[in-house]
Amino acid sequence: MSDAPANPFDADGEFLVLANDRGEHSLWPLFAAMPDGWTAVHGPCPRQDALAWVSGR
Repeated sequence: MSDAPANPFDADGEFLVLANDRGEHSLWPLFAAMPDGWTAVHGPCPRQDALAWVSGR
């Protein structure tokens, strides 16, 4: 059995904010491997903090 939460976007989880070369941003669960072409630009932090960071961009 996996240690990953049943819902990867559980509000209690820790997240990274990722960015790609097109300037797009994505919330990414901390436990998951970062996809190719994306770089962590903020976090890890709670989901609400990650959303606030993206909204403030």
